[in-house]
Amino acid sequence: MKFSLYYPDGADRSFQKLSDEAINDMSLDFILDALTEIHTEKPLLRGLMTQLTSDPDVIRYRRDIFEDFLRFPQLRTAMSELVHKLADLRDLERFQMDSDASALWSLINRLREIDDYITCITMMKDTLTGLDITSSGMKKLRQIVTDIAEESGFDALKADIDEMMKKAQRIQSVTIGVNLDKFLRPEYAGIVSVNDTKFTDSGLMSRFKSFADSRDDLYHGANKGENHRFHPSNPYNMNLTMGSYMMSAATKEAHIETSNITGKDPLSDALRKQVTDIMRRTVSDIKATIKKYVNVNGYSLINLMSEITFYNRFAELTDRITAAGMPMCKPEILAYESRDCSFKEIYNLKLAINKVGGEDIHIITNDFDFNDSHRIYILTGPNRGGKTIFTQAVGIAMMMAQWGVYVPAKEAAISPCDNIFTHFPADENDTVDLGRLGEESQRLSKIFEVASRHSLLLLNESLATTSVAEGVFIAKDVVRAMRYLGTRAIFNTHMHDLATSLDEINDEIEGDSRAESLITGVHDGERSFKVFIAPPQGVSYAADIAKKYGVTFEQMKKEIDSK
Repeated sequence: MKFSLYYPDGADRSFQKLSDEAINDMSLDFILDALTEIHTEKPLLRGLMTQLTSDPDVIRYRRDIFEDFLRFPQLRTAMSELVHKLADLRDLERFQMDSDASALWSLINRLREIDDYITCITMMKDTLTGLDITSSGMKKLRQIVTDIAEESGFDALKADIDEMMKKAQRIQSVTIGVNLDKFLRPEYAGIVSVNDTKFTDSGLMSRFKSFADSRDDLYHGANKGENHRFHPSNPYNMNLTMGSYMMSAATKEAHIETSNITGKDPLSDALRKQVTDIMRRTVSDIKATIKKYVNVNGYSLINLMSEITFYNRFAELTDRITAAGMPMCKPEILAYESRDCSFKEIYNLKLAINKVGGEDIHIITNDFDFNDSHRIYILTGPNRGGKTIFTQAVGIAMMMAQWGVYVPAKEAAISPCDNIFTHFPADENDTVDLGRLGEESQRLSKIFEVASRHSLLLLNESLATTSVAEGVFIAKDVVRAMRYLGTRAIFNTHMHDLATSLDEINDEIEGDSRAESLITGVHDGERSFKVFIAPPQGVSYAADIAKKYGVTFEQMKKEIDSK
């Protein structure tokens, strides 16, 4: 099995896929945009972020690796360079598919890639050796690159590549002989010599004029000792094509036009064949050298590209958020069976991203937990009181903890969930066939078909589109099912009657997930965005708001009497 920075050796690599609804409701695309502006990185990161593992050992493995990335910016720099080199190395398979005609030029480019790879492995070894890394994953990577550099023919690879590069780079120019027909049209071309120096005199027109003006420049035979004259093709006509050899009065340059009859290019075809023949031995030597190392151990590192990018980008985002004054912490990972969870000063990551982006935001943090006393919360509060922001904050923090990165809180301890299921309001266009209530009921039913006692359910204003009586009736059964299932859940709602009936539901349904009333607070008529366990306040919210804005009866009576 290939080495991974996302799964320890021998670990079960199974995971649950987040649903499209959860991806949308947890704003994964918004987070992706904050992580990177590079278009090609987003699908790599998205692929990892939509996979949710519930194995505590796997999560701890990732979390410790992430901490190494976070502690050492120089490690992130070196790993970023490694990603770029590995992207080039993915093309090594093309060696076996190169045609003879293009082999030399293709192989030269590949030689440069492997030379970069050698440099990168050496750099990685030096970087990892010089850092006090603590995670088992990064220690294993250090051992791998050390083994590559010391035990897998790496020195021989470096020597062979250097030799091949020197051999290929000795070719500086090619002297070509061209036979002409009686109309002075090129009909056959061949190699005169392969040279280790470049031509310095390339004045085509002056040479042609000199030849035309002087009979002494017309030589008998085809050889003139070492005094070869160099007539390059027109640089503005890169596609050398056969037809008629013409002189352009406007440009004063020579060019070869394509034949409209055959569309072929006998001159450049002949040149290409001749060049390939003369260089075939060099090409074969280079191919033989490279093929010896196609399966070198280092190439197995290619699969680390997305994982390295993942850790790098989250470490960078974490640095930006902490620099803006918001806490980010290493989560403690609890046993899977406990289904507990606690946060100190949790907040919504999206708010922090906006703050980092320049928005003037005062972010309110909260303490929150799931335990034996309360695993199901019915969250009530005023409009725009932060219910949705808080519900989403818990889901995002749970995801991040299970991805193995720092979470938006001062302290965190989580028992992993097997999946996160969300039920947020649907788009109007998605409810045409069933109606809003029918569509919401169907989605709830599908959630309970797959959710388990280890799942996390996040419901946002569910069943709010029907009458209060109908909504409360269905919502009570939903809460009963949550308690019976034993899941963790937050159900934010305006249905205060649902929150007042929780004692009744807890008494009538057996289960170890107790339902509790959670409220968002209002202080002196201002929304505090703080959440705390308390009975639903109902009209008290309205009373506070009415008092603040002077619309209580007493205030309005006083105003009327003063006129």
